[in-house]
Amino acid sequence: MYKGVIARYKEFLPVTSKTPIVSLNEGNTPLIYAANLSQELNINLYFKYEGLNPTGSFKDRGMTLAVSKAKEQGAKAIICASTGNTSASAAAYAARAGLKCLVVLPKNKVAKGKLMQALVYGAKVIEVNGNFDQALELVQYAAKKFNITIVNSLNPYRIECQKTAAFELCDDLKKSPNYLFIPVGNAGNITAYWQGFKEYYQAQRINTLPKMMGYQAAGAAPIVENKLIKNPETIATAIRIGNPVSWQKAILARDESGGNINTVTDKEITTAYRKLAYTEGIFAEPGSCASFAGLLKAHAQKILKPQSTVVAVLTGHGLKDPQMAEMLNMKIASINACESDLKTFIERNL
Repeated sequence: MYKGVIARYKEFLPVTSKTPIVSLNEGNTPLIYAANLSQELNINLYFKYEGLNPTGSFKDRGMTLAVSKAKEQGAKAIICASTGNTSASAAAYAARAGLKCLVVLPKNKVAKGKLMQALVYGAKVIEVNGNFDQALELVQYAAKKFNITIVNSLNPYRIECQKTAAFELCDDLKKSPNYLFIPVGNAGNITAYWQGFKEYYQAQRINTLPKMMGYQAAGAAPIVENKLIKNPETIATAIRIGNPVSWQKAILARDESGGNINTVTDKEITTAYRKLAYTEGIFAEPGSCASFAGLLKAHAQKILKPQSTVVAVLTGHGLKDPQMAEMLNMKIASINACESDLKTFIERNL
């Protein structure tokens, strides 16, 4: 029986017999071979679909260890700032652990699906008139003032356990990919994957390392522009961050791997969002699709070697952000309940 990422990769994680494992059987997410896109792009393309974690995003990987260690250390409550996915994950794992959870969100900047999750799991949710970076500053104040454990990626246990995604995809491929495409928001995930690849390489589980290809939304690209973005804007709410916590670590991952961190526009993200769904049957939230949008951009720029093995990380499920699908204004046909109307519709559309 599968028991979660801590049980599976315990030898690579900072846990002991005294660590109470708080798990929802996270991880073990599918590495989906994209047969149609592989043929179209002349590469061997896989999607690491993190949207099938318990709360629908990759955040569960790090949260299981962050909350387990918080409980081990006697914490009574946890706190986070969030663009949505962290809040949902923190609230769920806090409920599982019997801890209180406080969530601080930028007002009107969080997808409704994610906000509802945090509330249903029982978190105390606070909206602030500001952006994510301001929310995180308040969380840091509260954590210090009231001795509450932060479970944002400032918490080192988050990165430690998120690296298990790199282990999983290498175990599935039986090797490292040539390229790893990944969205970049707070930059913890690109940091974690690179750490995972390096640790597997050092343990001789893989023989090569991938190029790390990170993509920020054009309206929220502090790493690419090399400056803080005071008012980041993008339809990809999950990566709408102007001052990433793991900024320097992301640059290190880029440079050590010989990869790149670049931008994609909201239009490119939207195109990738739709293409992924209607070409491969995979529904991912807009922030996730920054990785695929970046891959399409890199392919158009002839960066990718033909027949190379490429993995694109999809960080969250499409149902996290139902407003995005509504924005596309896709039409639903309406007919009378009769065979002739149905016959006419089918003849016109198939």
